Amino acid sequence: MFGLIRRSKPTRQRSLPPGERVYAVGDVHGRADLLRPLLAAIVESARGAGRATAVFLGDYVDRGRDSRDVIDALLDFHAHSGLQTRFLRGNHDDTLLRFLEDARVGPTWIDYGGAETLESYGAPMPATRHDADAWEDTRRVFAERLGARHRAFFEGLELSCEIGDYFFAHAGARPGVPLEAQTAQDLMWIRSEFLKGRGGWDKTVVHGHTPEEAAVLTERRIGVDTGAYDTGRLTAVVLEGADRRLLQAVAAQGRVEIEGRTSSQLEASDALN
Repeated sequence: MFGLIRRSKPTRQRSLPPGERVYAVGDVHGRADLLRPLLAAIVESARGAGRATAVFLGDYVDRGRDSRDVIDALLDFHAHSGLQTRFLRGNHDDTLLRFLEDARVGPTWIDYGGAETLESYGAPMPATRHDADAWEDTRRVFAERLGARHRAFFEGLELSCEIGDYFFAHAGARPGVPLEAQTAQDLMWIRSEFLKGRGGWDKTVVHGHTPEEAAVLTERRIGVDTGAYDTGRLTAVVLEGADRRLLQAVAAQGRVEIEGRTSSQLEASDALN
């Protein structure tokens, strides 16, 4: 189920401060069935760790069927896991917030998964795409059913964070621009300019947003969006010191299993590619 793409050898080992461990989780997209086992595996894995932080890279909603349950699971994890938590804002999460302010966003939102989110919260879909009054009714009902706790979760999402030699953002960063000067638009939406760009930074960018068949681990970037909503694979990278390893929840034959790859296994896989 796992694969590794390594496009460059590091010129300097990127690392976390001693005693720190980070779990960075890729795009969930409504797959609560994958998220809950992965969260349980993270809690179990973190037992005995020094300071453990879970960074969620955004796009919690849309496409999958259980967006509401995903947010409940994340809020429960924040309250009870014992880990530090950082929740980042993805482009889908940002679109949800924009819809709450302007019903005209609705027709665009449903083109890439918003309908599943509305359904998970029990908000009615307009009968026709361009019925402005119906979309306003949908917006109002959705805002009511979202509730104050879930709305506060979305409104509190961060655009980025930094821990040690790693910079975390949903989509990536624009080459040639210092990490501290990145725009919200790029942090949530950038794709080809980041993925195909040659310029790097003094930190490794850890991101989701672009689904790939396998996790990507290079000096320049770590990509952990493995298309959970479609593939049934939800991936987290575990960072500790200079070590990198993977945890993944995999749906197969009606059940979800947790798989892991250590840094030595990843290096062996890389040598075969």
